[in-house]
Amino acid sequence: MIHNFDEFIDRRGTECKKWDTYGEDVIPMWIADTDFKCPQPVVDAMIKRAEHGIYGYPINTHQFHEAIANWQRKRFGWDVDAEWVEYTPAVVPAIIFALRAFTQPGDHVVLQMPAYHPFHQIIPDNGRLIAANELQLRDGRYVIDFEDLERKLSHPRARMFLLCNPHNPVGRCFTREELLTIGNLCLKHDVLVVADEIHADIVYGQKHIPFATLSAECANNCIVCVNPSKTFNIAGVRTGAAIIPNKILRERFHESVANNKAYGRTVFGTLPVEVAYNECDYYADQLMTYLQGNLDYLLQYFAERIPAIKVIKPEATYLLWLDCRALAMPPDELQRFFLEQAKVALNEGSTFGKSGTGFMRINIACRRAVLAEALRRIEAAVNKM
Repeated sequence: MIHNFDEFIDRRGTECKKWDTYGEDVIPMWIADTDFKCPQPVVDAMIKRAEHGIYGYPINTHQFHEAIANWQRKRFGWDVDAEWVEYTPAVVPAIIFALRAFTQPGDHVVLQMPAYHPFHQIIPDNGRLIAANELQLRDGRYVIDFEDLERKLSHPRARMFLLCNPHNPVGRCFTREELLTIGNLCLKHDVLVVADEIHADIVYGQKHIPFATLSAECANNCIVCVNPSKTFNIAGVRTGAAIIPNKILRERFHESVANNKAYGRTVFGTLPVEVAYNECDYYADQLMTYLQGNLDYLLQYFAERIPAIKVIKPEATYLLWLDCRALAMPPDELQRFFLEQAKVALNEGSTFGKSGTGFMRINIACRRAVLAEALRRIEAAVNKM
């Protein structure tokens, strides 16, 4: 099948968080969903199910577990046993269940900064403390400060390392060597790894490595959280999964899910996940081709026409990290500049942590024509300064 990623679909007025948050004169390029229609097999399956006309309590079939395992096997070579899969209502809830299962109030959760902004909320909201391991920007690329990482992991209250790979917002796809060093340090200091791998399908020119494939020891010391929402634009169905090879960890995690009565699945939640993972490889492949085109267009545009803003070239995700420090604006002013002068809504960098100050995050998962107009607006606004 061929998918048309240039198809225009008006999302305004559809209770769309991305498009209905700002006025009609603003191009929204902030929240992490795409503007692309879902794969046709997903649409067809949802319509067929809706036509049944009854949406009562569903049973928990094994098809969902098999679909999660199937995608990991064929896309990443990870031989997942379907028994390792635990349904979750998206990835962030999965991380919360892990926090409650494996840490206590006052424990430290090691987190690489800048970090996905909900992580800044869910850790303190549950009474745990963030131990920040700041990623270092060197020659336009973020690298891990392993000496600092070990200091944070060696703290007597450090219980969990929350890994975001591929990383949001800096766009790193960590190498096997980096991941092995992380894994071995966590084993050395008896710290559990919870890996958010939601962006695993969106990788440029290399291959995502599931954390649990590093070694048998790493597999026994991790929880891997996945969700097809970024790839297939189905975030609104609020369905994800945790893959947990270690049976003891899996049972403790499930107890946390059960304690929060979060095991109940939804009629329209698991179905699109199953169809996307079982039938829509073609869509994921074509999506990457289209995103690569958007990325190339943006990189050239900034280099040639907006050199004051430096793009951190991503290895993964459709969320690009823009270095706007040369504009010399504090965070609130920088946010207003893009929103009010350029009329483009981005994510302001300090919301990802102090080290994000002076940066902005832009979502390029949109039609090429929309991207071109947004860049033209940014260029015009910068030129007026």
